[in-house]
Amino acid sequence: MSLSIGIVGLPNVGKSTLFNALTKAQNAESANYAFCTIEPNKAVVPVPDKRIDKLAELVKPQKVQHSTVDFIDIAGLVAGASKGEGLGNKFLGNIRETQAILHVVRCFDNDDVIHVANSVDPLRDIEVIETELILADVQSLENRIERMSKQLKGDKSLGPKIELGKKLLEHLNEGNPANTFPDRDSDEAAELFRELRMITAKNMIYCANVDEDGLTEDNEYVQKVKALAEERGAEFVKISARMEEDLVGLEDDEYQEFLESYGVTESGLDQIIHTGFKTLGLISYFTAGVKEVRAWTIHEGDKAPQAAGVIHTDFEKGFIRAEVIGYDHYVEHGSEAACRSAGVMRSEGKEYIVKDGDVVHFLFNV
Repeated sequence: MSLSIGIVGLPNVGKSTLFNALTKAQNAESANYAFCTIEPNKAVVPVPDKRIDKLAELVKPQKVQHSTVDFIDIAGLVAGASKGEGLGNKFLGNIRETQAILHVVRCFDNDDVIHVANSVDPLRDIEVIETELILADVQSLENRIERMSKQLKGDKSLGPKIELGKKLLEHLNEGNPANTFPDRDSDEAAELFRELRMITAKNMIYCANVDEDGLTEDNEYVQKVKALAEERGAEFVKISARMEEDLVGLEDDEYQEFLESYGVTESGLDQIIHTGFKTLGLISYFTAGVKEVRAWTIHEGDKAPQAAGVIHTDFEKGFIRAEVIGYDHYVEHGSEAACRSAGVMRSEGKEYIVKDGDVVHFLFNV
């Protein structure tokens, strides 16, 4: 399982600069003009997790494999994108493939960096983008309702689904995202959301992009975005895309010293990934052996067979039991053998709910 985050925003708000920094590769063109990104960029980024580094230090494996996040940098959207303006529907389609959306908003003044609307107003910018996302969902839903209506004569069971679709369409046309639809938790709505891969049903993370001075204190722009996120129950992060770019390539000691010089303890990458995991209810467990120490991403609440299935479907089908060591116990005793001798390795069955940080060995038979 891999977390997939689409980076959206108006042209020239710092998305590509952030993408370059986050992926530690300059493969998203960054330039001071609109539409500098003309193809969606995708990169697979390792999830920073000091726990897996510690396990690798103890086990000394041949290979270390972190969990990963897919970042997709999507060309700057503009008013009218849902109707093909700017770079249009092609890029809205790319957003449908992601699990969460990182909405980058410019929250700094700089006369040398142009703004597509010639002024900085984060709430206006957010409204422009979100209106286009809602309109894209409206178009998708209208087409689905039309198709179902044509099929209704031969399949009367579609009636309730069409009625639900019309209610949802009314909700969207009032300017509301799908994730605030009153009946969104019903099985029928969930099925419709999945079929249409509705953009506005996805988890939104608001990302305030500030200059270096804005890292230590929230300016008025940041305060407005943070208040909006709180009002909507959405996640919020504040980063300086330019500073993140400067972090690329630094050694660990220099990296930490650089962060501290700006009064921050966590990079933008760490913030975004950890927020993404939290937003989607994801956690990591580990497998540790001489061949490989590896982190695996699962949903919080997954039971042992489901967690095993992330490694291979045969592990889930033929699940027998899981041998589990808590991360702290593993670090305390230093090895699987020592944990077994100390009696802190547990044997767990099919109903065991895997915890964040568990070190697990699965036994299965197919």
